[in-house]
Amino acid sequence: MTETLEAAPRSAAAPDGSLLRHWLLRPADTSLVLAQQLGGWVGHAPALEEDLGLANIALDLLGQARWLLSYCAELEGQGRTEDDLAFGREASEFRNLALAEQPNGDFACTIVRQMLLDAYQLGLYQALQSSRDARLAQLAARALKETQYHFRYSSHWLVRLGDGTTESHSRAQAGLQLLWRFTGELFIPDELDEAMCAAGIAPPPADLQVGWMQRVTAVLREATLEQPSEVPYRWHGKRGEHGEHLGLLLAEMQSLHRAHPGAHW
Repeated sequence: MTETLEAAPRSAAAPDGSLLRHWLLRPADTSLVLAQQLGGWVGHAPALEEDLGLANIALDLLGQARWLLSYCAELEGQGRTEDDLAFGREASEFRNLALAEQPNGDFACTIVRQMLLDAYQLGLYQALQSSRDARLAQLAARALKETQYHFRYSSHWLVRLGDGTTESHSRAQAGLQLLWRFTGELFIPDELDEAMCAAGIAPPPADLQVGWMQRVTAVLREATLEQPSEVPYRWHGKRGEHGEHLGLLLAEMQSLHRAHPGAHW
């Protein structure tokens, strides 16, 4: 997302800025945290091509996060910037999906996490193109093109791993088994989701589940991987309930900013 998005007006039917700002933190923080996670593979991926591939996806996600956080800061109206929101909040103030903050693990685990989130963001941005918030619809139209590439990349790799060697299949299945329990949060609505839906800003989370399941099931079938059974879900990252992994990730991501607040290159 290197292009600058125009400051298109919001719909007159939009909810008050506080509600919209709080909802925008969910996709913003999810992309920001996922970008940081993928950045951890730079210099450590299985091959140079994958180093570059994961880095490019991370940059796309970072661009999406910057635009969303900038919009959040504008709605907040307290003079903060996207940098302040990214580096100045505590873990309890982040609203990313819990799936995004799960550790990279091995390459197969990272690919599983990426595919599950790519399949979700693909449906989300498709739906947000029809948002009554003009600025959000503008972002969605551009982010969708990037997310289509992200999903092709992650699904292609998961098929290679799942339908590859005994070792790669085992690792991909283990990653899927580990991460599947975090997918329930993607489609469980709360009052904020319902408010955004009523205002025509965002789709009901449950409406995204059918398309997500179709995409994921098709990939798993081709990858010869078994879909795990549903298990009770514990964490709700979009409500600010996180595990220890997010705190560790933010400690690294925010260390320079906190050590030198207000510094400029």
